[in-house]
Amino acid sequence: MSAATRATPTGIERPFALEEIIVSKTDLKGHITYANDVFVRVSGYDEHELIGKPHAVIRHPEMPRVIFKLLWDTVESGRELFAYVNNLARNGDHYWVLAHITPSFDANGRIVGYHSNRRVPDASALAKVAPLYDKLRAAERRHTDRKDGLAASTAMLDGILATAGMSYAEWVWTL
Repeated sequence: MSAATRATPTGIERPFALEEIIVSKTDLKGHITYANDVFVRVSGYDEHELIGKPHAVIRHPEMPRVIFKLLWDTVESGRELFAYVNNLARNGDHYWVLAHITPSFDANGRIVGYHSNRRVPDASALAKVAPLYDKLRAAERRHTDRKDGLAASTAMLDGILATAGMSYAEWVWTL
């Protein structure tokens, strides 16, 4: 399913168990090279529909682009990131995750791909994350030019974090 044919969000949350871990691996461009059975089941895709596809196939349209920019900037620099992400299942249901994304390195220390483990997030954390993400997405939507929208949400997130005196990574662990 391409972004053009992506399902319309249903507003229905798709659960998965607290003890389950959604796992995926991607190449350097973000194309899925591995999806565990939990990822396959929760996303609603068959494994063959995921392998080789951009990980963005599960991107929920309500996710602020600035979070993905932060994610890519972090892992491409060789660092890990924990982030709250709302994903879109094949049928339009959504599922929130606390994602841990790490670069994968070869024997020479070069990044060769990315690995993500995702767990059920704490509901009290989501009560703080969702309103922030709504504000960031609204900042993006106020601009017809996508680059301007991304710049606006980046400035907003940077300002919020500066006022709090912490990075996004630190903020995640205060929730």
